[in-house]
Order: sequence, then structure tokens, then C-alpha cells
Amino acid sequence: MTASALRSAEHDVAIVGGGPAGLACALELRQAASELSVTVFDRGVPPLDKPCGEGIMPDGVHRLRQIGVDVEALHARPFCGIRWLDSSAQRPLQVAGRFPGRPGLGVRRTELQRALVDSAQSAGVELRWGWKVLGTPGRKHRCLRVRAPDGRESEVRARLVVAADGLRSPVRRELGLAGRPEAPSRQRFGVRRHFAVAPWTDLVEVHWALGLEGYVTPVADDEIGVALLWSGRKARFEELLEELPELRRRLAGTRASSRDFGTGPLRQRVRGVVRGNVALVGDAAGYVDAITGEGLSVALHQARELATAVAAGDLSLYTKGCRRLDRTARGLTELVLWLQRHPAIRRRAFRALAGEPGLFERFLAVHVRHVPPSRLMPMSPRLAWRMLSNG
Repeated sequence: MTASALRSAEHDVAIVGGGPAGLACALELRQAASELSVTVFDRGVPPLDKPCGEGIMPDGVHRLRQIGVDVEALHARPFCGIRWLDSSAQRPLQVAGRFPGRPGLGVRRTELQRALVDSAQSAGVELRWGWKVLGTPGRKHRCLRVRAPDGRESEVRARLVVAADGLRSPVRRELGLAGRPEAPSRQRFGVRRHFAVAPWTDLVEVHWALGLEGYVTPVADDEIGVALLWSGRKARFEELLEELPELRRRLAGTRASSRDFGTGPLRQRVRGVVRGNVALVGDAAGYVDAITGEGLSVALHQARELATAVAAGDLSLYTKGCRRLDRTARGLTELVLWLQRHPAIRRRAFRALAGEPGLFERFLAVHVRHVPPSRLMPMSPRLAWRMLSNG
């Protein structure tokens, strides 16, 4: 399936979902093959919001620049690293590290959406807001059944369909690509709220408790976003905040600047990311957890991998690219999730990392793809020794 072959269809590329993943795909595809017509369908109308930690890691910020987003013009706030704070012990523990090179960026989801929409329009992407995709029947050519804002239904043919329709992707389910769901006892959920207060640090803070984390991301000079992730129970924002004493103290007396917005279960397994001429991107392509905060960056990298595969005329390259991305992202995410489930070991790890900050900064360098995962190997014996000696 070459770029030239795509032109014979009614639509070269139809993208289901106009969030950051879908719009990034549209921009990457236009850059890789400018002759392609790219159309985005979304049932919503901008500004589109979503429960999200709203922190973009440095490698994700780089990808935004590469696809033409004017990052400097965003109403946003840079952050230079990450601080972990554990309140589950009698004596609170913390470890912090800074990114190598450029900072990450905290930005409201609606602000990022606006910038991506502007870039997509400038790149010649057709944006159909208020269009609901009803189904994806067909074999030889993937046909989308759509409903226009005026209620009329029709079929749209496209040589390539990109499903960027989110965590609970209907397209993924319809194609039979959804994997086994997480056991209810291990399901994790998230909720986000903003507060009208100046950030007190240039780091993203992660406050840890038993089965709970609170993420504080600066998103403007006068606003922060707080995302709470937890597992195994129903809970409200205020109830969860009570279990994070340092964060609760910081937020005392501040005014909420947005309504609560929740999502879950977070883990979404997939059987594959390509079926026929349909490719899954972003959360639709599978999700482990938000615990490492790199969901947006992964989606931006996937968009690049898909454009490369389309330009080469071989969607199997996208599958291979996703596997490469998945090895690093999934490995680090599963490691941090394991620490969450084992608080005694986590406290040992915190003490060990606090005693040698360079170890945590190397972890962050791998996390933002500044260095390969192999760079973690030399630090493993040192970390193990410190964990044993600081028990």
C-alpha cells in the first residue's frame, strides 16, 4: 500500500478521533506524503477535553515542534524533572531528578487541542467536527458509516483508517483487537482537577500512598493540574486527597478552576495494532497505566511510526515500530506499578535513590528516550546494594 496507491480512494486517510493522537497522525501523514488527503472525524466539537495528567515529556515536546506546533506560543508552563514523595512511611521520603537537555511541558488539554487544530488546518487537513462514526464494515476497502451533524448517515470509503478514538476505542472492539480486561481487583482509575494557584516548583510532583498517587503538574503561571490515580475501590477526589497529607496541605484554601474529570479502567490490552487497512494509535492502541506520565509522548511517537510506514507502503513497519516503543514504555511502567504494589520495597528504593541522585536522573534519561534502556543496566547492582544496605 504505497502513498500513490492511496489516492484512488474517496478519502486517502480517514482518522477516527480528533484528539492529540489523531491530529498528530494527520500532521505526520501530511508531512510524510503531502499528496495524501487526510480527513479527521470526531463526534465532538472543539475544545475537546479529556482526563489527563497534561504533562508532556521532553521527547514529546520535540515531536510537537517537528510536526509544526508553535510550542513557544502555548499558554503553558515548562517543568524540568520529577520529584517522588512517599507519605506511606512514618518518615516521609522523597527523591528528585532533572531531565537531561530540554524541559517537559505542562499544558491544559484544551490548549494543546487548540494548537493542534490550528496546525492541522494550516497543513490542509480536513476536519469534520460533530461527525459520529457508527461502524467500520467492509473487507476490501474499510468503509466508515458516519452520521453528519444534521443527522444524515452515509458511508465513507478510505484506503487507510486510523483509529485514534481513545481508551475505550469502539473501533478496536469492533475489529476484535481488544484484549483480556484487567481483573476488577487490580483495575486502576484516574480523576483530574485544576487549581488556581501558582506552581511551587519547576518539577512534576508525584505523591505516593498505599494504592494511590497524586500528580501535580504546572500548566500555567497561575494554575496547576492535580491527577489522582488509584485502584480497587470507588472514591471521590476529596476522600483520596485525605490520604496525601503533604499535597492536602499545599492545596488548603486554594480554589478549584475546573470540574472533576475521571476515567478508567486504565489498562487496556490489545491483540494487535493493525488489522487490514486499519491502524490503532494512541490510547486505542493499548494502554498500561498513567503512572509514568508518558501517554501523550507515546502517542506522538506512534504517529511518527505510522507516517513512516505509510510512506514506505508497508503497515507492518508500524506494528514493528509500536513494539519498539512498547518495550521501553511498558517495561518502565510495569516496574513503577510493581513498586506501587510493594510499598516496603518502594521505600527501600526511595532511600537508595535519594542517596545517589544520579541513579534517578539516569532513570529519567531513559524514560524520556535521551539514552537507550541499556544504560540502566550498570546502575542495577548499585541500586540493589543500596536497597539492601538501607533496609
